[in-house]
Amino acid sequence: MSTPSPATRRRRATFAALLLAGTTLGGAAGLWPAFAQAPQNPAPAINQTTSTTGAPIALPGFGDLVARVRPAVVTITATERAQPEQVESPFPEGSPQDRMFRRYFGNESGGKGGNAPAQRMQALGSGFIVDAEGHIVTNNHVVNGATEVKVTLDDGRELPARIVGRDPRTDLALLQVKSDTPLPFLKLGNSDAARPGDWVVAVGNPYGLGGTVTAGIVSARGRDIHSGPYDDFLQIDAPINRGNSGGPLFGLDGSVIGVNTAIYSPSGGSIGIGFAIPSNLVATVVAQLRDHGRVERGFIGASTQPVDATMARALHLPKPEGALVAEVEKDSPAARAGLKPGDVVTAVDATPVKSPRDLARAIGELHPGTATTLTLRRDQAEQRLSLNVAALQDREATNAGENQEDSQRGQLGIALAPLREAARAGLELPRGTEGAAIVGVRPDSPAAEAGLKPGDVITAVGNTRVASPQQAMEAIRSAMKNNDGAVALHLLRDGQQAFVAVQGPQHG
Repeated sequence: MSTPSPATRRRRATFAALLLAGTTLGGAAGLWPAFAQAPQNPAPAINQTTSTTGAPIALPGFGDLVARVRPAVVTITATERAQPEQVESPFPEGSPQDRMFRRYFGNESGGKGGNAPAQRMQALGSGFIVDAEGHIVTNNHVVNGATEVKVTLDDGRELPARIVGRDPRTDLALLQVKSDTPLPFLKLGNSDAARPGDWVVAVGNPYGLGGTVTAGIVSARGRDIHSGPYDDFLQIDAPINRGNSGGPLFGLDGSVIGVNTAIYSPSGGSIGIGFAIPSNLVATVVAQLRDHGRVERGFIGASTQPVDATMARALHLPKPEGALVAEVEKDSPAARAGLKPGDVVTAVDATPVKSPRDLARAIGELHPGTATTLTLRRDQAEQRLSLNVAALQDREATNAGENQEDSQRGQLGIALAPLREAARAGLELPRGTEGAAIVGVRPDSPAAEAGLKPGDVITAVGNTRVASPQQAMEAIRSAMKNNDGAVALHLLRDGQQAFVAVQGPQHG
C-alpha cells in the first residue's frame, strides 16, 4: 500500500473534521442525556446556562409561543400575468414549418414573428391575520402588480384574497379573506418597547417552506436602509430569507413587534442582518388602509438635506442637527409660510427634528389641513413659522388592488415605480442605474404593442435623461404633445440598452 502524500493527508484530516463537526451538531440533542449522566463531566441542562456567580439561568424556550401564534401566520401566493414575448420564426415565411410555428405560438395571421404564450408568474411571501374580519398584513412588494392573490392558512386551507389597500412608501399592504369558520388573529404590540438584545421569533415562508420558525435578538433600532423617507427599521439577527417578506416578528409575549421586510446580503441569503417594519408604524398604516384603502400624509413642499459638522460650522449652528432646507416648492404650504432655502428646521410643534427623516415622519403623520408650527434657525437666530399642512399627492400609492394610475398609463398603458421598489422586488440593475421601472403593462395598449414589459427600465425619453417616475411621466407627456402622440423610450432590459418607439393616441 502506497503512503499518502502530505496534501492527501491534509485533505483527509479536513474531511474528517467536517464529518465530526456534522456529527456533533447533528447528534448533540439526541446524545445530551448520556453526556449529562456521565459522572466525570456533568453537563448543564439544555435550557440552562450558568451566570458568573455560578447560579443557573434559564434560557427561553419558544415552543409554547410558536404553537400559540403560528395558526394566524399565512402563506401568500401572488400571481401576475406576464406579457407574451415576441418570438421570431426561424423558418422561411409561408412554409409549412413557418405556419406550424406561428400556429403553435399563437400568431396565425402571417409575418415572421410570433407571440410566445403568456405565462403566469407567481411570487411567494408571508403574512398574518390581524382581526376576526380576516384582514391580513403583508409587504406591498409581495402583492404589487398581482392579478390574483391566494392565502394558504396554517391548517392547509386555501382562500382567495382581496387587496384592500397598498402603501408603497412603507412597503405595507392589507388583504382580506372570507372564511366560514372563525379565524385566529394576532395582536400588534408596542415596538417602542423593543430593546437591542431582546429575544425575537420570526415565522414565515422562506423559499416556500411554510411555517418556518427562526429566533434571534433585536440587533439595533431606527435603521435607515435608504428605501424611503419613512425608514425606521428594527434590525434583527433572526434568520429571514426570500419568502419571509410580510411575515410577523414576535416578542416573547407573543405580540407582533414588526413585519419582516428586507435583508442585507451579498449572496441573497441570510447572513444575520434583517430588517423589520416596527409594529407601531404598521398599526397606523393598517388603520388607514382598512378605513380608506389608502394612506393620507401631510405635505409642506420642502426638500431637505442632513447637516454635517462642516455645514453646522458654516451656518453657525450649535450642533450638526436638523433638516437643512434645500428647495421650497412654489405655492406650497412651506412657501406661503415663508420657509426659505438655507433655513434649518429643528422641530415640528414639540417634536425635535434631528435629521430630514425626522421632519418627513413628523409632517407625514399630520392629517392634511392640520395647523402646525416649524421651529427653525435662520441667520443665527431661532424663528417660528405657522402653516397648514396639505395632502401629499402620492403617485405611488394605490387602493383597492388597482395598479398605479396616471395619464400616461391611460395613454400608453404602463405603470411606473422607483428603481428602489423594483430592486427590492428582485430586479437586478447595474450599479448607478437611474430611471423608472415599468411594473405593469396593460394588455392591448400602445406599450404592449411596442413590446414593453414589466422589468424594463426607462432611462431616457428621447434625449432627456430621467431619474424617477415623475421625471419620466413629465418627459413622456411633453414628447407626446410635441410629436403627435409618438414617444421614443430609451430602455434597459436584461443588461442591454435600446430605443423603443411607442405610438400613443393622436390628438387632432
